[in-house]
Amino acid sequence: MALALPLNPGVDLNVHPRLPQRRDWRIGVLGAGFIVSECHLVAYRKAGFNPVAIAARTRGRAEEVARRHAIPRVYETPEQLLDDPSIEVLDIAVPPAAQLPLIRAACARRTVKGILAQKPLGVNYAEALEAVQACDAAGIALSVNQNMRYDQSVRAASALLRSGRLGEPVFATIDMRAIPHWMPWQRDLGWVTLRIMSIHHLDCFRFWFGNPDRIFCSVRPDPRTQFPHADGIVTYILEYGGGLRCVGVDDTWTGPAKEGCPGDLRIHWRIEGSDGLAMGDIGWCRDPYTSPSALRWAAKGDRAFHEPRWSESWFPDAFIGTMAQLLVALENRSEPEISGRDNLDTMALVEAAYQSVERRRSVALAEIRGG
Repeated sequence: MALALPLNPGVDLNVHPRLPQRRDWRIGVLGAGFIVSECHLVAYRKAGFNPVAIAARTRGRAEEVARRHAIPRVYETPEQLLDDPSIEVLDIAVPPAAQLPLIRAACARRTVKGILAQKPLGVNYAEALEAVQACDAAGIALSVNQNMRYDQSVRAASALLRSGRLGEPVFATIDMRAIPHWMPWQRDLGWVTLRIMSIHHLDCFRFWFGNPDRIFCSVRPDPRTQFPHADGIVTYILEYGGGLRCVGVDDTWTGPAKEGCPGDLRIHWRIEGSDGLAMGDIGWCRDPYTSPSALRWAAKGDRAFHEPRWSESWFPDAFIGTMAQLLVALENRSEPEISGRDNLDTMALVEAAYQSVERRRSVALAEIRGG
Protein backbone atom coordinates (compact mmCIF):
# COMPACT_ATOMS: atom_id res chain seq x y z
CA MET A 1 0.00 0.00 0.00
CA ALA A 2 2.02 2.95 -1.28
CA LEU A 3 1.84 6.32 0.44
CA ALA A 4 0.91 9.42 -1.51
CA LEU A 5 3.79 11.41 0.03
CA PRO A 6 6.65 10.35 2.32
CA LEU A 7 6.06 10.43 6.06
CA ASN A 8 8.26 12.58 8.26
CA PRO A 9 11.85 11.24 8.18
CA GLY A 10 13.08 9.75 11.43
CA VAL A 11 9.62 9.11 12.93
CA ASP A 12 7.86 5.80 12.33
CA LEU A 13 4.21 6.84 12.44
CA ASN A 14 3.11 3.20 12.10
CA VAL A 15 0.04 4.02 10.01
CA HIS A 16 -0.05 0.58 8.41
CA PRO A 17 -1.18 -2.52 10.29
CA ARG A 18 0.93 -5.61 10.69
CA LEU A 19 -0.34 -8.27 8.28
CA PRO A 20 -0.44 -12.04 8.83
CA GLN A 21 1.97 -14.27 6.94
CA ARG A 22 -0.93 -16.48 5.95
CA ARG A 23 -3.64 -14.62 4.02
CA ASP A 24 -5.96 -17.56 3.23
CA TRP A 25 -7.62 -18.04 6.62
CA ARG A 26 -11.16 -19.14 5.75
CA ILE A 27 -13.50 -16.34 6.89
CA GLY A 28 -17.25 -16.74 7.32
CA VAL A 29 -19.21 -13.48 7.35
CA LEU A 30 -22.46 -12.97 9.26
CA GLY A 31 -24.23 -9.84 8.04
CA ALA A 32 -24.55 -8.12 4.68
CA GLY A 33 -25.20 -4.47 5.47
CA PHE A 34 -23.28 -1.35 4.47
CA ILE A 35 -20.38 -1.95 6.85
CA VAL A 36 -19.83 -5.45 5.42
CA SER A 37 -20.35 -4.63 1.77
CA GLU A 38 -18.57 -1.26 1.64
CA CYS A 39 -15.86 -1.71 4.29
CA HIS A 40 -15.11 -5.23 5.54
CA LEU A 41 -15.15 -7.04 2.21
CA VAL A 42 -13.57 -4.22 0.22
CA ALA A 43 -10.72 -4.15 2.73
CA TYR A 44 -10.35 -7.93 2.84
CA ARG A 45 -10.04 -8.21 -0.92
CA LYS A 46 -7.53 -5.35 -0.96
CA ALA A 47 -5.40 -7.17 1.63
CA GLY A 48 -5.75 -10.59 -0.02
CA PHE A 49 -7.82 -12.12 2.79
CA ASN A 50 -10.13 -15.05 2.11
CA PRO A 51 -13.89 -14.65 2.81
CA VAL A 52 -15.42 -17.97 1.75
CA ALA A 53 -19.01 -17.88 3.04
CA ILE A 54 -21.71 -15.41 4.00
CA ALA A 55 -25.16 -15.46 5.62
CA ALA A 56 -27.51 -12.64 6.55
CA ARG A 57 -31.05 -11.94 7.72
CA THR A 58 -32.27 -12.35 4.13
CA ARG A 59 -30.68 -14.71 1.61
CA GLY A 60 -31.30 -12.26 -1.25
CA ARG A 61 -29.15 -9.59 0.33
CA ALA A 62 -26.42 -12.12 1.15
CA GLU A 63 -26.44 -13.33 -2.47
CA GLU A 64 -26.14 -9.77 -3.76
CA VAL A 65 -23.11 -9.07 -1.56
CA ALA A 66 -21.57 -12.46 -2.39
CA ARG A 67 -21.80 -11.74 -6.13
CA ARG A 68 -20.19 -8.35 -5.75
CA HIS A 69 -17.28 -9.65 -3.66
CA ALA A 70 -16.85 -13.11 -5.23
CA ILE A 71 -17.76 -15.08 -2.09
CA PRO A 72 -18.34 -18.69 -3.18
CA ARG A 73 -20.88 -19.90 -0.59
CA VAL A 74 -24.15 -18.31 0.56
CA TYR A 75 -26.03 -19.93 3.42
CA GLU A 76 -29.76 -19.71 4.04
CA THR A 77 -29.28 -18.86 7.72
CA PRO A 78 -26.44 -17.87 10.07
CA GLU A 79 -26.87 -21.22 11.82
CA GLN A 80 -26.09 -23.07 8.60
CA LEU A 81 -22.88 -21.09 8.22
CA LEU A 82 -21.94 -21.85 11.82
CA ASP A 83 -22.43 -25.55 11.06
CA ASP A 84 -19.73 -25.39 8.37
CA PRO A 85 -16.64 -26.92 10.05
CA SER A 86 -14.31 -25.51 7.40
CA ILE A 87 -14.82 -21.91 8.61
CA GLU A 88 -11.79 -20.86 10.68
CA VAL A 89 -12.62 -17.23 11.47
CA LEU A 90 -16.03 -15.70 12.04
CA ASP A 91 -16.72 -12.07 11.11
CA ILE A 92 -19.90 -11.00 12.93
CA ALA A 93 -21.42 -7.72 11.72
CA VAL A 94 -25.00 -7.75 12.96
CA PRO A 95 -26.97 -5.44 15.32
CA PRO A 96 -25.81 -5.51 18.96
CA ALA A 97 -28.81 -7.45 20.28
CA ALA A 98 -28.11 -10.27 17.78
CA GLN A 99 -24.40 -10.67 18.53
CA LEU A 100 -24.36 -12.59 21.80
CA PRO A 101 -26.66 -15.42 20.58
CA LEU A 102 -24.36 -15.94 17.57
CA ILE A 103 -21.26 -15.90 19.76
CA ARG A 104 -22.87 -18.42 22.11
CA ALA A 105 -23.77 -20.65 19.14
CA ALA A 106 -20.22 -20.48 17.74
CA CYS A 107 -18.78 -21.32 21.16
CA ALA A 108 -21.13 -24.30 21.50
CA ARG A 109 -19.84 -25.71 18.19
CA ARG A 110 -16.14 -25.00 18.97
CA THR A 111 -15.14 -25.15 15.31
CA VAL A 112 -13.91 -21.59 14.61
CA LYS A 113 -10.56 -20.42 15.94
CA GLY A 114 -11.31 -16.72 16.11
CA ILE A 115 -14.22 -14.27 16.12
CA LEU A 116 -14.18 -10.63 15.05
CA ALA A 117 -17.29 -9.08 16.61
CA GLN A 118 -18.76 -5.69 15.79
CA LYS A 119 -18.81 -2.91 18.34
CA PRO A 120 -20.62 -2.50 20.66
CA LEU A 121 -19.99 -6.00 21.98
CA GLY A 122 -23.63 -6.58 22.92
CA VAL A 123 -26.19 -4.15 24.29
CA ASN A 124 -24.39 -3.58 27.60
CA TYR A 125 -21.37 -4.48 29.71
CA ALA A 126 -22.99 -7.64 31.08
CA GLU A 127 -23.46 -9.07 27.58
CA ALA A 128 -19.88 -8.16 26.64
CA LEU A 129 -18.58 -9.96 29.73
CA GLU A 130 -20.63 -13.05 28.90
CA ALA A 131 -19.24 -13.06 25.34
CA VAL A 132 -15.67 -12.87 26.62
CA GLN A 133 -16.23 -15.65 29.15
CA ALA A 134 -17.92 -17.89 26.58
CA CYS A 135 -15.04 -17.52 24.12
CA ASP A 136 -12.46 -18.11 26.86
CA ALA A 137 -14.22 -21.32 27.85
CA ALA A 138 -14.41 -22.48 24.21
CA GLY A 139 -10.78 -21.62 23.43
CA ILE A 140 -11.81 -19.09 20.76
CA ALA A 141 -9.89 -15.83 20.28
CA LEU A 142 -12.39 -12.96 20.49
CA SER A 143 -11.64 -9.54 19.03
CA VAL A 144 -13.78 -6.43 18.60
CA ASN A 145 -13.96 -4.23 15.51
CA GLN A 146 -12.91 -0.95 17.15
CA ASN A 147 -11.81 0.26 13.75
CA MET A 148 -10.99 3.87 14.68
CA ARG A 149 -7.78 2.52 16.21
CA TYR A 150 -6.72 1.81 12.63
CA ASP A 151 -7.55 5.23 11.23
CA GLN A 152 -4.17 6.38 9.96
CA SER A 153 -4.10 9.69 11.87
CA VAL A 154 -5.13 7.96 15.10
CA ARG A 155 -2.35 5.39 14.72
CA ALA A 156 0.14 8.14 13.93
CA ALA A 157 -0.88 9.99 17.10
CA SER A 158 -0.32 6.81 19.12
CA ALA A 159 3.16 6.45 17.60
CA LEU A 160 4.01 10.07 18.43
CA LEU A 161 2.88 9.60 22.02
CA ARG A 162 4.90 6.42 22.44
CA SER A 163 7.98 7.98 20.85
CA GLY A 164 7.96 10.75 23.46
CA ARG A 165 7.95 13.50 20.83
CA LEU A 166 4.92 15.16 22.42
CA GLY A 167 6.17 14.77 25.98
CA GLU A 168 3.73 14.25 28.84
CA PRO A 169 0.10 14.37 27.68
CA VAL A 170 -1.66 17.40 29.21
CA PHE A 171 -5.00 17.83 27.43
CA ALA A 172 -6.75 16.03 24.56
CA THR A 173 -10.02 16.51 22.71
CA ILE A 174 -12.16 14.79 20.08
CA ASP A 175 -14.78 17.08 18.55
CA MET A 176 -17.35 15.42 16.27
CA ARG A 177 -19.89 17.49 14.35
CA ALA A 178 -21.46 14.90 12.07
CA ILE A 179 -24.83 13.44 11.11
CA PRO A 180 -24.65 9.64 11.21
CA HIS A 181 -27.15 7.36 9.52
CA TRP A 182 -29.08 5.78 12.36
CA MET A 183 -30.21 2.19 11.92
CA PRO A 184 -33.78 0.94 12.45
CA TRP A 185 -32.77 -1.33 15.33
CA GLN A 186 -31.72 1.71 17.39
CA ARG A 187 -35.36 2.73 17.70
CA ASP A 188 -36.06 -0.52 19.57
CA LEU A 189 -33.03 -0.19 21.86
CA GLY A 190 -33.73 3.47 22.69
CA TRP A 191 -30.15 4.72 22.59
CA VAL A 192 -28.24 6.61 19.94
CA THR A 193 -24.82 8.25 20.21
CA LEU A 194 -22.96 6.85 23.23
CA ARG A 195 -22.90 3.19 22.15
CA ILE A 196 -22.65 3.90 18.41
CA MET A 197 -20.39 6.96 17.89
CA SER A 198 -18.95 7.92 21.29
CA ILE A 199 -17.74 4.35 21.77
CA HIS A 200 -15.22 5.01 18.95
CA HIS A 201 -13.86 8.08 20.71
CA LEU A 202 -13.84 6.60 24.20
CA ASP A 203 -11.92 3.61 22.85
CA CYS A 204 -9.57 5.97 21.01
CA PHE A 205 -8.75 7.83 24.22
CA ARG A 206 -8.06 4.46 25.85
CA PHE A 207 -5.83 3.48 22.91
CA TRP A 208 -3.81 6.68 23.31
CA PHE A 209 -3.67 7.07 27.08
CA GLY A 210 -4.95 3.92 28.79
CA ASN A 211 -7.90 3.76 31.17
CA PRO A 212 -9.09 6.94 32.88
CA ASP A 213 -9.98 6.93 36.54
CA ARG A 214 -13.50 8.29 35.98
CA ILE A 215 -15.87 9.92 33.51
CA PHE A 216 -18.44 12.70 33.77
CA CYS A 217 -21.04 12.73 30.99
CA SER A 218 -23.90 15.03 30.03
CA VAL A 219 -26.42 14.40 27.25
CA ARG A 220 -29.48 15.85 25.54
CA PRO A 221 -31.72 14.56 22.72
CA ASP A 222 -30.91 15.34 19.09
CA PRO A 223 -33.80 17.44 17.67
CA ARG A 224 -33.60 15.68 14.31
CA THR A 225 -33.92 12.10 15.60
CA GLN A 226 -37.62 11.41 16.05
CA PHE A 227 -37.70 8.18 18.06
CA PRO A 228 -37.40 8.45 21.88
CA HIS A 229 -33.80 8.71 23.08
CA ALA A 230 -31.68 10.66 25.55
CA ASP A 231 -28.11 10.48 24.22
CA GLY A 232 -28.34 12.39 20.92
CA ILE A 233 -25.79 15.12 21.73
CA VAL A 234 -23.10 13.96 24.15
CA THR A 235 -20.28 15.65 26.05
CA TYR A 236 -17.91 13.97 28.49
CA ILE A 237 -14.72 14.51 30.48
CA LEU A 238 -12.24 11.73 31.25
CA GLU A 239 -10.08 12.28 34.32
CA TYR A 240 -6.67 10.65 34.73
CA GLY A 241 -4.75 10.43 37.98
CA GLY A 242 -1.67 12.17 36.60
CA GLY A 243 -3.66 15.28 35.65
CA LEU A 244 -4.48 14.52 32.01
CA ARG A 245 -7.98 15.52 30.96
CA CYS A 246 -9.71 14.30 27.80
CA VAL A 247 -12.87 15.98 26.52
CA GLY A 248 -15.26 14.57 23.91
CA VAL A 249 -18.02 16.44 22.07
CA ASP A 250 -20.23 14.18 19.95
CA ASP A 251 -22.77 16.42 18.25
CA THR A 252 -25.08 14.59 15.84
CA TRP A 253 -27.29 17.66 15.42
CA THR A 254 -24.64 20.19 14.22
CA GLY A 255 -27.33 22.79 13.66
CA PRO A 256 -30.04 22.57 10.98
CA ALA A 257 -27.63 21.27 8.34
CA LYS A 258 -30.36 19.06 6.84
CA GLU A 259 -33.08 21.65 7.23
CA GLY A 260 -31.78 24.38 4.93
CA CYS A 261 -28.76 25.80 6.78
CA PRO A 262 -25.19 25.44 5.43
CA GLY A 263 -23.40 22.73 7.37
CA ASP A 264 -19.99 22.45 9.00
CA LEU A 265 -19.43 18.71 9.36
CA ARG A 266 -16.14 17.42 10.71
CA ILE A 267 -14.33 15.29 13.26
CA HIS A 268 -11.23 16.90 14.72
CA TRP A 269 -8.90 15.60 17.40
CA ARG A 270 -6.13 17.38 19.28
CA ILE A 271 -3.42 16.24 21.70
CA GLU A 272 -1.46 18.82 23.67
CA GLY A 273 1.68 17.55 25.37
CA SER A 274 4.38 19.15 27.47
CA ASP A 275 6.76 19.02 24.49
CA GLY A 276 4.52 19.09 21.42
CA LEU A 277 1.14 19.35 19.74
CA ALA A 278 -0.68 17.02 17.32
CA MET A 279 -3.97 17.65 15.49
CA GLY A 280 -6.01 15.43 13.22
CA ASP A 281 -8.95 15.72 10.83
CA ILE A 282 -10.84 12.45 10.29
CA GLY A 283 -11.57 11.88 6.61
CA TRP A 284 -14.70 9.76 7.15
CA CYS A 285 -16.65 12.93 7.82
CA ARG A 286 -15.80 14.41 4.43
CA ASP A 287 -17.28 13.58 1.03
CA PRO A 288 -16.38 11.02 -0.16
CA TYR A 289 -16.07 9.00 3.05
CA THR A 290 -12.97 7.38 1.55
CA SER A 291 -11.02 10.65 1.96
CA PRO A 292 -7.75 10.15 3.88
CA SER A 293 -7.50 11.62 7.35
CA ALA A 294 -5.01 14.44 7.90
CA LEU A 295 -2.37 15.10 10.57
CA ARG A 296 -0.35 18.11 11.69
CA TRP A 297 2.19 17.86 14.47
CA ALA A 298 5.17 19.71 15.88
CA ALA A 299 7.52 19.40 18.85
CA LYS A 300 9.73 21.86 20.69
CA GLY A 301 12.46 23.06 18.36
CA ASP A 302 10.52 22.47 15.15
CA ARG A 303 10.23 25.52 12.92
CA ALA A 304 6.94 24.43 11.36
CA PHE A 305 4.30 21.74 11.58
CA HIS A 306 5.00 18.36 10.00
CA GLU A 307 2.13 17.35 7.71
CA PRO A 308 2.57 13.73 6.56
CA ARG A 309 0.14 12.38 3.96
CA TRP A 310 -0.99 8.93 2.94
CA SER A 311 -3.36 7.51 0.36
CA GLU A 312 -5.29 5.16 2.68
CA SER A 313 -8.46 6.18 4.54
CA TRP A 314 -10.34 5.09 7.67
CA PHE A 315 -13.18 3.71 5.50
CA PRO A 316 -12.42 1.11 4.21
CA ASP A 317 -8.68 0.61 4.88
CA ALA A 318 -8.89 0.50 8.68
CA PHE A 319 -10.87 -2.73 8.33
CA ILE A 320 -7.74 -4.41 7.00
CA GLY A 321 -6.19 -3.75 10.39
CA THR A 322 -9.03 -5.03 12.53
CA MET A 323 -9.08 -8.40 10.77
CA ALA A 324 -5.28 -8.54 10.37
CA GLN A 325 -4.62 -8.16 14.10
CA LEU A 326 -6.88 -11.14 14.81
CA LEU A 327 -5.20 -13.29 12.16
CA VAL A 328 -1.75 -12.33 13.45
CA ALA A 329 -2.84 -13.31 16.96
CA LEU A 330 -4.05 -16.69 15.69
CA GLU A 331 -0.75 -17.27 13.90
CA ASN A 332 1.26 -16.36 16.99
CA ARG A 333 -1.10 -17.92 19.53
CA SER A 334 -1.21 -14.54 21.27
CA GLU A 335 -3.82 -12.10 22.51
CA PRO A 336 -5.36 -9.93 19.75
CA GLU A 337 -4.50 -6.24 19.92
CA ILE A 338 -8.21 -5.44 20.25
CA SER A 339 -9.21 -8.46 22.30
CA GLY A 340 -12.63 -8.94 23.79
CA ARG A 341 -11.05 -8.75 27.21
CA ASP A 342 -9.44 -5.39 26.42
CA ASN A 343 -12.75 -4.17 25.01
CA LEU A 344 -14.46 -4.81 28.33
CA ASP A 345 -12.85 -1.60 29.56
CA THR A 346 -14.31 0.32 26.62
CA MET A 347 -17.73 -1.16 27.30
CA ALA A 348 -17.32 -0.31 30.99
CA LEU A 349 -16.47 3.27 30.07
CA VAL A 350 -19.64 3.54 27.97
CA GLU A 351 -21.65 2.04 30.82
CA ALA A 352 -20.05 4.51 33.25
CA ALA A 353 -21.07 7.36 30.92
CA TYR A 354 -24.71 6.27 31.03
CA GLN A 355 -24.56 5.94 34.82
CA SER A 356 -22.95 9.35 35.09
CA VAL A 357 -25.93 10.82 33.27
CA GLU A 358 -28.37 9.02 35.57
CA ARG A 359 -26.52 9.86 38.79
CA ARG A 360 -25.43 13.38 37.74
CA ARG A 361 -21.88 12.79 38.95
CA SER A 362 -18.63 11.34 37.72
CA VAL A 363 -18.44 7.54 37.74
CA ALA A 364 -15.27 5.50 38.15
CA LEU A 365 -14.52 2.50 35.97
CA ALA A 366 -14.10 0.47 39.14
CA GLU A 367 -17.78 1.01 39.89
CA ILE A 368 -18.65 -0.89 36.69
CA ARG A 369 -15.97 -3.56 36.66
CA GLY A 370 -15.63 -3.97 40.42
CA GLY A 371 -12.40 -3.78 42.39
